[in-house]
Amino acid sequence: MTPNPPAAPGGAPLADATVADEVRGAPWLPPGGPVELPGRGTTFVRDSGGPAGAPVVVLLHGWAVTADLNWFAAYPDLAERYRVLAIDHRGHGRGIRPPGGKVRLSDCADDVAALLDVLGIDRAIVVGYSMGGAIAQLLWRRHPDRVSGLVLCSTARHFQGGPISALWYRSYTPLAAVANAARGPAEALVRKRVERRVSRDERADWMRSELERADPAALLTSMRSVGRIRSNRWITEVDVPAAVIVTTKDRTVPARNQRKLAAAIPGAVVSEVAGPHDSIVTRTDQYLPALLTAVAQVATAASR
Repeated sequence: MTPNPPAAPGGAPLADATVADEVRGAPWLPPGGPVELPGRGTTFVRDSGGPAGAPVVVLLHGWAVTADLNWFAAYPDLAERYRVLAIDHRGHGRGIRPPGGKVRLSDCADDVAALLDVLGIDRAIVVGYSMGGAIAQLLWRRHPDRVSGLVLCSTARHFQGGPISALWYRSYTPLAAVANAARGPAEALVRKRVERRVSRDERADWMRSELERADPAALLTSMRSVGRIRSNRWITEVDVPAAVIVTTKDRTVPARNQRKLAAAIPGAVVSEVAGPHDSIVTRTDQYLPALLTAVAQVATAASR
């Protein structure tokens, strides 16, 4: 916490704003803290708190990052217009630590529904990025009465492209068992991966602190769950306003798969960003306008 909270860029002051634990290079972040989900565990949630009467937007992050690392560039603009919630998923950041590091995306979706219960929120616009997009789809499937709209970013109906990728995703379960048995080597691998991703970034210290919060075993089992997601047979039943943002130079989730997702959702609005999978951070000037427009379109349609 800071004694004199900073204002969000754009001029609108936000009450009780926080800076990320005073780590060098940290961006502006909404207020956040632990939230107990009854019978499930304690997670970490950002909650912008306003503006009064604004639609609620729930942000669901991608694999191996935190809510803050995924969404920091979008927080200020979204928080000016909506009540923004962002949760750290199981095994990620300061999220719930499941027994044995076992993470299932269905449990992540149920965590979000439980969070809405705790906060007394009936329905929300759900925005999911990559793995978070899969969780958003599952949230609609499992708790359709809690979702007023969907914005699906750099994601797909499934994340496998054939027998080789299927083998790759299946391999994460035995690797997770190894990570649980040998925490030191597993954590060393995480640190190596962290350094490779952030060492040259101006926010390196903060990014490093965020990435190192993860549970290595949980990352591996969550990847197994990502590989098992299949919404092909039911995503055509989506009955809420939806938008899909496609990253056209994506080497993680091929653009063709993202477009197939968009085509499968009745009435989905589609926009494209000419960038890689992590464009929300590396191509913010292109991605953020597309995201803001998509959320506004869904919010307007949902209010009718």
